[in-house]
Amino acid sequence: MQPDIEQTPLGEAVTGGPAAIALRRLTQTFRSPKGESFDAIADIDLDVADGEFVAIVGPSGCGKSTLLNIVSGILPPTRGEVSVKDIPVTGVRDDIGYMPARDLLLPWRTVEHNVEFPLEIQRRLSPAERRQRAHELLAAVGLSGFERYYPHALSQGMKQRVAIARTFATRPDVLLMDEPFSALDAQTRVVVQDLFLTIWEAEHRTVVLITHDVTEAVALADRVVVMSPRPGTIRSVYDIALPRPRSVEQLLFEEPRYQRYLQRIWRDLQH
Repeated sequence: MQPDIEQTPLGEAVTGGPAAIALRRLTQTFRSPKGESFDAIADIDLDVADGEFVAIVGPSGCGKSTLLNIVSGILPPTRGEVSVKDIPVTGVRDDIGYMPARDLLLPWRTVEHNVEFPLEIQRRLSPAERRQRAHELLAAVGLSGFERYYPHALSQGMKQRVAIARTFATRPDVLLMDEPFSALDAQTRVVVQDLFLTIWEAEHRTVVLITHDVTEAVALADRVVVMSPRPGTIRSVYDIALPRPRSVEQLLFEEPRYQRYLQRIWRDLQH
């Protein structure tokens, strides 16, 4: 008999390790054009353990992207505290990687030079070391031989693979991802998700993924956080007890527990 799917305590990092990300009573207030104030998120408490993969799902307008922007240092919170590796986040940091929905490749740079770009900004590696790191990551995403191509010559799926390689290039402690696979067709999305998992399982960085896709959240994450809107609060948290390493394709067609997680979280989103 398979164990029941149970919610985990709100905010608790299920791995039991030290928190790589800690959010305490996080609130973000905005003003409308008429001068009225409203809370996009309110009193968010959440710990993400070192090396944990957390996905956040919820309806549009529940504050998912706002939450990610605060953790990244792009947006200061109205109230509350956010820390990464026990250091308060007060601005953009080079130990936090950010991958948006669009690939945002620089069209005038080759594939390898796009991957090298964040390494150039850091100025910690020699040109030869940067090139080696870029080639290693491009091989990991299946793009060996495309190093000298320009983005216009690539499909959208290939561009997103380059973006994944670029995100991992600096070996950030934390990866923040905002709908990174949403622009891909269904078949390409599964392929790119599996490539991402392969790199993540080798590099084992802390990840927070924002997604509207519950199937994606369950397939990729260790834990799924469900948010409710107006203002955005944490409704529930689920520990995804599926074994690793994972294959998204196999989960879709061969894992009955995967379907049970989907059903439970989907019902939660409807209330």
